[in-house]
Amino acid sequence: MLGLFLAALDQTVVGTALPRIVTDLHGNDIYTWAFTAYLLTATISGPIYGKISDLFGRRPVLLFAVVVFLVGSLLSGLSREMLQLVGSRALQGLGAGALFPIALAVIGDMYDPSERGKYQGLVGAVFGLSSLIGPAIGGVITDTIGWQWIFFVNLPVGAIVFAVIWRTLPSVRPSATAPRIDYLGASVLVAALVPILIGLTNKQFGSWTDPSVGGLIGAGLVIAAVLVWVESRSVDPIIPLALFRNRSFTISVIAMFMASMAFFTPIVFLPRWFQVVGGASATQSGYQILALLGGLIISATLSGQLVARTGRYRELALGAPVVLAIGLFLLSNLRADTPLPLLWSWMFVTGVGVGPIFSIFTLVVQGAVAPRQIGTATSSLTLFQQIGGSVGLAVAGTVFGSRLAEELPRQLAAASVPSQIVDALPRSGVAMQQLTGVGNLGQAILASAPASARAQLEPFVPAIVDAIHRAFSLATASTFVFGIVGAVVAVVVVLFLREAPAKVLVQELSGEEAA
Repeated sequence: MLGLFLAALDQTVVGTALPRIVTDLHGNDIYTWAFTAYLLTATISGPIYGKISDLFGRRPVLLFAVVVFLVGSLLSGLSREMLQLVGSRALQGLGAGALFPIALAVIGDMYDPSERGKYQGLVGAVFGLSSLIGPAIGGVITDTIGWQWIFFVNLPVGAIVFAVIWRTLPSVRPSATAPRIDYLGASVLVAALVPILIGLTNKQFGSWTDPSVGGLIGAGLVIAAVLVWVESRSVDPIIPLALFRNRSFTISVIAMFMASMAFFTPIVFLPRWFQVVGGASATQSGYQILALLGGLIISATLSGQLVARTGRYRELALGAPVVLAIGLFLLSNLRADTPLPLLWSWMFVTGVGVGPIFSIFTLVVQGAVAPRQIGTATSSLTLFQQIGGSVGLAVAGTVFGSRLAEELPRQLAAASVPSQIVDALPRSGVAMQQLTGVGNLGQAILASAPASARAQLEPFVPAIVDAIHRAFSLATASTFVFGIVGAVVAVVVVLFLREAPAKVLVQELSGEEAA
């Protein structure tokens, strides 16, 4: 749990420190790669680690991953230029790629299906807690002792994780036969995922038809088709295609993919709304989503306990995306003047819907496959969760930009702003981002105007700011409508899930091991 918390925390702790890092390292042109490099290597390495852990055991893989993560943390803190930081963050992600799925697989190894629920529920709580305190920790450390220490602080914690794994996790090799590693499959998997993830990341700066967006995604999908052909002919594939003939596994993967598309939208767009419309700082906006994460933590923990006691999970698997859809529907009513207590209640409902999803489907997958495939199956589920989040954010960003461009002239006209001023406002994507940035928006509007026009513009600045806030709120609300579609698809898919009670799974797996 501590190792998983460490890796999850590093995904969020950098956000509030990034402006200072970019200033010190003079890397504004590639600042997004501080996130992208970490996400990229963590995502593509997960399935490979999962398969290797099934072949060689969890302990050596986890120990190796912790060492790689700590080396990456040390080099990140010592970075003196932006490219060096990006490379170090990629190394960090290479270590974190094992900490997520292998920690979940260890739970599957150590506990019977009837007991896994309570611990998988704690995993969901760990994700929520790390998302909550990460921005705050990053802000406090950056403002007090320097941004380098958001990386250096990993070193003592990681050393404890390494010592605990070394002393307590048994060294068990699943098979006495010589393992066969699918090097070709691993290479093609990396070749497919890299352009897809980079293309989705580039979407925030371009359109779907750009070669750096649609071109890369298309190339990745073509290579993914080649991967299917390669894996179908491999003796011991990295991603066994036979897993997708398992009804429970396939339903869980699709449901997790769609739910991630739905959930990551409020996680990203709500803090931005709090900053732009509510005037909150980056750290304050992290605390503003406490209601969302509180609902997630409570429902994840309680759902795990409920499954452990009753052995039933289908009702939870079906009900969670329904509640998520309801929460997103409520959030789709967001407006610039929405009272904060009402917004927090909508966020809490959304969090309640998310909590069980991350624990229940991991439990279903681990109970649906043979013990020797738990690592591979768990890492594959994690892979589709991360890709679903990336796809969701890319599509939601497109929806947001289109709605903002549509609403801004309409809201300015409704505020009785003269048409010549409306026509003079910039319409490009970059300029629209500047108009909806954080800070004193009124001063930014005046500063961007020619000195000769400021006297005429100044009386209309309050009306322009209000119109921008209304347009921004409507655009943000439209992203949640897209999330509703993802949640509803997850509900439909789960309807086809056949439940095998956890206590029955214990008997089935015991018989399989005996055979």
